Amino acid sequence: MPDRQETSILNIGVDRYVLRACQRHAAETVALCAPEPWDFGPTVPAEGVRILRADDVGNAESVLGALHRAGLGDHRFSAVHSGDEFALVTSGLLAQHLGCAGMDPLVALNFRDKALQKQRVREAGIATAASVVIEDIHDVRHLADTPFARSVLKPLSYGGTGFTATVSDYPGLAALSRDYRARQLDRRTFVLEEFMEGEEWIADGVVFEGEVLFFALGKYGEPCLDALTEQRPLWARAMDPDAESWAYDLAAPVVRESLAALGMSTGVFHMELFHNPATGQVSFGECAARRGGGLTEEQVLHKFNVDLSECGVLCALGKRPELDVKVRPGAVGHTHLLGRPGTIISYPSVDELQELPGVAYARYEHPFGSSLPDSVQFIGQSLGLMLITGDTDEELASRVTELRTYVDERLVVASPRMTFREHRDWYESHWPHHARLGGGVYEPPAV
Repeated sequence: MPDRQETSILNIGVDRYVLRACQRHAAETVALCAPEPWDFGPTVPAEGVRILRADDVGNAESVLGALHRAGLGDHRFSAVHSGDEFALVTSGLLAQHLGCAGMDPLVALNFRDKALQKQRVREAGIATAASVVIEDIHDVRHLADTPFARSVLKPLSYGGTGFTATVSDYPGLAALSRDYRARQLDRRTFVLEEFMEGEEWIADGVVFEGEVLFFALGKYGEPCLDALTEQRPLWARAMDPDAESWAYDLAAPVVRESLAALGMSTGVFHMELFHNPATGQVSFGECAARRGGGLTEEQVLHKFNVDLSECGVLCALGKRPELDVKVRPGAVGHTHLLGRPGTIISYPSVDELQELPGVAYARYEHPFGSSLPDSVQFIGQSLGLMLITGDTDEELASRVTELRTYVDERLVVASPRMTFREHRDWYESHWPHHARLGGGVYEPPAV
């Protein structure tokens, strides 16, 4: 690959860590930004990054149009990279069209299409859930006579456990079908998978030319689907490679063989595994060809001194990441903060949070005045996140609970759909010393 001064990278998305890595390793960076992150207010480096707007960065037509309008239709990029789950296949197709380095679009497809993914892994002899494709979730009558065990229903390609539910019988499936149809859900092709027992583990790592250079294991505080169904904030912790070396020994062959089965030879990955404590078996769950969500980047950087975003950019450029893995002692994890439905009035500042014991990093995803929904539809639709540390896993778990409570007790949210009378009463109960909203009867002074 060319040296930095000759390197030009096209990045699909405006992730702050990815763009920081692009600045470090490319002389020129062009980044495609969709409307949602633009409106959200992405953190974009001031120099060395050219931002192009595109209505849908997962749509080849939208991205090609943005490039040509900017006069870059024939630009000689060194590589196309994306950490955006919904743009992986498009980024591979763009790389082929532009004649530069990038992920093979068929490999990217293996990491997006959950049915193909399970098929590839199962054919390689790796334990994973059996699955059935439902071509149209709006019409499931052909499954009326299917014998059901406990199953998980999910879209063929989505993210964040969105629109995922457990199903135990046909009436339950039919009810979900009617619900999704009534909501006019744009995802129509679903997968019905065998329910997997056990703990949910996470593996985030780097593979280069077929060699797994590094992976970090993590563990969810509870199953993702349980957290979403019960509307609880999800949290996860890093697993220590020394104290929990047995877990790394169990997971390593599944990680390596699954990546090979899916065709990933170079890049970063986020894999979910199931560990059954009763049998000791580790099974494949799902895998994405990108860094994990939430504060995975920060958590792995804190615990292992590995910047997954930088590794992804280097891999896209064909450069082997030179890792300096340093395992920090103690426990570290990250948690989402859900908030409450309504309009956000105030919450503790980031500076205040980061002064609390055990808080290494915090950020909010919603500013004052924005609204939180009645219920979250996918993991990540949260008020904010915190990276939390502790001397032990037990102390970490305790701090997660305490810090969530700290924020929740200081979070002020105006409930949705209040009448003016209710809103006035609510306002005056929170700020009794402020000017009264209603006012009284005017009595003029004596003449």
